[in-house]
Amino acid sequence: MTPAAILTLMLVYFGLLFLISYVVSRKDSSNDAFFKANKNSRWYLVAFGMIGTALSGVTFISVPGEVGASGGEQFKYFQFVLGNAIGFVLIATILLPLYYRMNLTSIYGYIEKRLGTISYKTAALIFLISRTIGSSFRLYLVVIVLQRYVFDYYHVPFAVTVLISLGLIFAYTYKGGLKTIIITDTLQTFFLVSSVFLTIYFICDSLDLGAIQAFEKVKESNYSKVFFFEDFMGSRFHVIKQILGGIFVTIAMVGLDQDLMQKNLSCKNIGEAQKNMFTFTGIFVLINIFFLSVGALLYIYAEQNNIAVPTDLLSGKPRTDLLFPEIAFHHLSFVPSLVFLLGLTAATFATTDSALTALTTSFCVDFLGMDKGANPNDAKVVRTRHLVHIGFSLLMFLTIVIFNAINDSSVVSMIFKIASYTYGPLLGLYCFGLFVKTKTVKDAFVPLVCIASPLLTLWLSENSKDWFGYVFDNELIIVNALVTFIGLLMISKPAETQTRF
Repeated sequence: MTPAAILTLMLVYFGLLFLISYVVSRKDSSNDAFFKANKNSRWYLVAFGMIGTALSGVTFISVPGEVGASGGEQFKYFQFVLGNAIGFVLIATILLPLYYRMNLTSIYGYIEKRLGTISYKTAALIFLISRTIGSSFRLYLVVIVLQRYVFDYYHVPFAVTVLISLGLIFAYTYKGGLKTIIITDTLQTFFLVSSVFLTIYFICDSLDLGAIQAFEKVKESNYSKVFFFEDFMGSRFHVIKQILGGIFVTIAMVGLDQDLMQKNLSCKNIGEAQKNMFTFTGIFVLINIFFLSVGALLYIYAEQNNIAVPTDLLSGKPRTDLLFPEIAFHHLSFVPSLVFLLGLTAATFATTDSALTALTTSFCVDFLGMDKGANPNDAKVVRTRHLVHIGFSLLMFLTIVIFNAINDSSVVSMIFKIASYTYGPLLGLYCFGLFVKTKTVKDAFVPLVCIASPLLTLWLSENSKDWFGYVFDNELIIVNALVTFIGLLMISKPAETQTRF
């Protein structure tokens, strides 16, 4: 697939998104439409569209790549996915009823009513920092793929590629916001899901395998081990660690994250929101099975055709996340390459457009109080929201450029790791609010606890193998939340009245 063909496809793709944006937002570009989609989203559209948001471009290329990673990861990711599914059910049955009962626009409004204004601002700031870094990092990794296989051919600088990508996202989201994204993400998820199934078909066809033969080939390969019961202390892959990590990472990074919850809160009522979450959970588990299957088939294809895992241009180290694009662009025919590009583009931009909208919503509601004004849809207030949207687009641009300038995978990984740790304090804050009804916190000290907790957790993670012979993985978020919870207890005082929330 030539760079010119890739570029043409992307222009057509975004032309379609712009058309949808124009149709959806021309009649209503108010703050109600931007923040809450006027509270009339169809649950089945939200459920399907959330798949594209939950599965980023990084997931699209990294999950298949990790199946054959040197650490022997195989299908271990599915253990984490099972934990995700349990987490989604807990969100649907515990958190969503709370959010609907309180009629929240920003989910961090719960912290304000339960713990105080400073705690509320701290929670919202944690989200803004974490989501900005996390979303920038995900877009950065995918832009590298586009740069390597498309824009380097035209000698376009990396910064310009990033600016173009974010400019396109801004252009179709700044008016309609969530109302537009509910529709565009549904379309993008369709492309994403279709690309997974079609990729499996094309690889099987190239290997002369039918559906049953492909299943047996994957099952008998060295890539299909799902459950890891060995070495609980020293292995990151142990089933208990993975499932527990999946549960609590999901609760923190989905249930306490404005991005994905904003879509749930756009449904008409709690019943529809819960139907959305349960349906989404089923689709999410199924699509991840197929992602892992794609990974196994990619490595089988690579072995039979003597294709090496691509290496990093600077370090020379293997980059398993580049195996999928390498095979799609250089070893399959035009149609499979087209399918891969559609899936990668859909996964990337469905995640980033949603994040940009959620960041704008959180800042406008949590820091500018746009939902508390006499007329939140006043033209001047809407213009302010546009400026905030521009501001976060530029902030993500600068973050990605900085990632690229650092050009040190260990440093970038550490930055992303620290950002992911900040969801632990969010989990600790909500646990304190939900389960300690007779106490409240000394509000002014909450930011100190939320800063100290991830730092202490990081220190523990770096030394736990030497101290205890224990290696942490995603379950570390439980420790992070527990440290925050203990810190909040230490700065708590008896509540004047027992909380109702």
